[in-house]
Amino acid sequence: MDNGIDMGIVWWQVYPLGFCGASVRPTSEGERTLTPRLDRLGAWLDYAVDMGVGGLMLNPLFASETHGYDTTDYFRIDPRLGDDASFDRLVAACHERGLRVMLDGVFNHVGRSHPLFQDALAGRGNEDLFSITRRPDGSADYATFEGFRELPALNHDSGRVAGLVRDVMLHWMRRGVSAWRLDAAYAVPPAFWACVLPELRNTFPDAWFVGEVIHGDYASIVRQSGMDAVTQYELWKAVWSSLKDGNFFELDWCLKRHNGLMRTFVPLTFIGNHDVTRIASMVGSELAALGATILLTVGGVPSVYYGDEQALRGTKRKGLGGDDAVRPTFPASPAWMTAEGERTYRLYHDLIDLRRRNPWLARATTRPTRLANRSYSYDASGRGGEALHVDLRLDPTPHATISLRGKVILEVGH
Repeated sequence: MDNGIDMGIVWWQVYPLGFCGASVRPTSEGERTLTPRLDRLGAWLDYAVDMGVGGLMLNPLFASETHGYDTTDYFRIDPRLGDDASFDRLVAACHERGLRVMLDGVFNHVGRSHPLFQDALAGRGNEDLFSITRRPDGSADYATFEGFRELPALNHDSGRVAGLVRDVMLHWMRRGVSAWRLDAAYAVPPAFWACVLPELRNTFPDAWFVGEVIHGDYASIVRQSGMDAVTQYELWKAVWSSLKDGNFFELDWCLKRHNGLMRTFVPLTFIGNHDVTRIASMVGSELAALGATILLTVGGVPSVYYGDEQALRGTKRKGLGGDDAVRPTFPASPAWMTAEGERTYRLYHDLIDLRRRNPWLARATTRPTRLANRSYSYDASGRGGEALHVDLRLDPTPHATISLRGKVILEVGH
C-alpha cells in the first residue's frame, strides 16, 4: 500500500457483461457478435466521478465461454463487450477523469474450451500447464476449480504458467491498467504470486494487487504472496449480520480483528459485490445506509458495487443463473433514479466526500466507546492523531451521526 496508490481511493466495482446487457449464456453465434458494449459503461463515468470514486474495478473482460470466469483467451476482449478499440476508449475516458482502472485476473483456472487446455487434454502439448491424469483406457481426468468440470485448474507449480500470467498482466498494464483483482486467490499457492508479482512491480511500481480471499489467514497470505491486500469478507459478514440481527457485539468483535489486520496491510473492504446478495435485500435500505456508513468510516480501501449506491435489490441463488439478479443491466445513461435511489446516491456521495477529505481513514483503527446490542459508537483514529466519532443506533429508527472534533458533520437516517 506504500507503492503510490491514493490512500483515499474508493473503487466502483462493475460486472461488465451484466452492466452492458450482454448475454451471459449465449445460445447462438449471433449473441457473440462483436458489439462495442463497453461504450455503454463509458457513458456512466461522469456519474461515478460525481459520486466521488477514484477507480473503476472491472470484473472479467476477456473472451470467455459464458460468465467471464471461464476464460478462452486472456489477450482478447470478449466480443460481447467489444474489442481492443472499445477497451482503449474506456481506459482513455477513465484516465481523462482521473479514474484508475482495475481488471479481474482469473488465473486460477480457464474455460474448458481454452485452446491451451484442449491441446493438453488431447496430448498435443502444453500438458505442463494443467494437472492431467491419464487412465489406462485412454481417458483423462484433470484438476478443476472447486469440482467444476468446465473450469480446469492451471498448474501453479509450472514456470510456464507463471510466465503466461506475467505476460497477460503486463500486456494489459501497458494498455493503461494499474491494479488487479486476483480471482480465487485463496485457491492459488501464495508462492505463485511471490514469483509473479516482483517483475510487475519493477515495471509498474505504482501498481496495486488485491487477492480474492474468502477464508484463511489474511495477514499470512499477504506476507507470503507479496500482494498488497485481500478482500475483507469477515467485515462484510459482520456488517450485514450485526445490522440484521441487532447484534453490534459481532461488529465490535470483527473490528478488533480488523485492527489487527491493519497492522500488516490495508484490506479491500466492501458491503456488496458480484458474488453476494445485495445488502439492501438482506437488511433493507435504512439499515443498508448504516452499512455504508460503517464501510466508509473504518480502515481499508473501500469498493462500492454498482447499484448499491442506488439501493438496488438482488438475491443470489443456487444453480444456473443464480447470479443474474445481482449482476443487472444498467440503462444506457445515468438519467434515472427512484426517490430511494437518489437518497442513497447522495448518501454515498457525502460519505465518499468525507473520506476523500480525510484520507487517513484508509489506515484508521477503531475503538468502541459504547456497545450494546442495538447501539454502537466508535472512534476511528489515524496514525497522526486524527479522530472521527461514529454513533450508530437502530432505535427508534436506524440512524447514525458522524462527528469531527465534537461537531456533527453528517447525519444518516434523519
